[in-house]
Amino acid sequence: MNASKTPGLIRERQERMAPYLLIAPAVIYYAIFWLFPVLNAISGSFLSAPLKQGGEWTLKNYAAVFTDSMFYRALINTAIIVVVSVSLEFVLAFALALLINKKFRGSSLFLFLAIIPMSLPAVAVGAMWNSGLATNGWLNSALVHLGILGEAEKIPFLAGGQGANILLIILVDAWQVIPFMMIILLSGMQGLKPEMAEAGRVFGGTRWQVLHKITIPMLKQTIVTAMILRIIAAIQIWLIIVMIFGFNRLPVLMEQIVVNVDLYTAETFFRKGMALSVLVALIVSLASVAYLKASGALGAKKEEAS
Repeated sequence: MNASKTPGLIRERQERMAPYLLIAPAVIYYAIFWLFPVLNAISGSFLSAPLKQGGEWTLKNYAAVFTDSMFYRALINTAIIVVVSVSLEFVLAFALALLINKKFRGSSLFLFLAIIPMSLPAVAVGAMWNSGLATNGWLNSALVHLGILGEAEKIPFLAGGQGANILLIILVDAWQVIPFMMIILLSGMQGLKPEMAEAGRVFGGTRWQVLHKITIPMLKQTIVTAMILRIIAAIQIWLIIVMIFGFNRLPVLMEQIVVNVDLYTAETFFRKGMALSVLVALIVSLASVAYLKASGALGAKKEEAS
């Protein structure tokens, strides 16, 4: 009898272990290529040098970050870019998604053209707009040829102050990123049942009421996903800024990590860069949790779990 039960017990054990075996490669991959580097960066941010070279545990790396005025400039600039760019990009992406979802004649071509900027790498985008925004760049040349500006009236786009530079980066970033958010929102809209909106109109709802009371609530999870991904990416922006303005002209958090880790050769700057990278990771996590809580998504998930 025990022998007859053995195959059933083995099969049950195999079925119970199957999910763990399936996710084991992913867990191993993340442990090697994500968890280990993260733990190494955290521990390294508290060292004055590698332990094998006589390094000591210290808080001086974080003290160097918090006493550096460039850190606070970078933090403020990053916050402005995140708040303004993410808000602007969401509104425009949502409007474009609504437009394309109507499936007008030529909507497929419009969608194809709209996603081209998204396919370009950040280096190419930065180089293209650096050449375009120069005084003798292609943007001023186009305005002169169109008769909008005279030869002596060319606009020095790259010679503006801090506010003008932030505005330029927000506009360039929006040009590249809006298609990304638009596609996520469009995919969510195309998954909605049209009967819901039709029922709202049948019962006397205006277009705005249907959008506000039916469409947006049904898209909440899609919106939360798009916003979280965009917030994380906006905090990490730096390459386009460096390609257009160079280092330290418009400091942001990620750029300062690169400056300390790659541009300066002293060990103290490398350790300061590691401390800054840990702080940026913490800021990204806190910003994501704050948005989830503000949007109500975090509370909703807790209620569903309970």
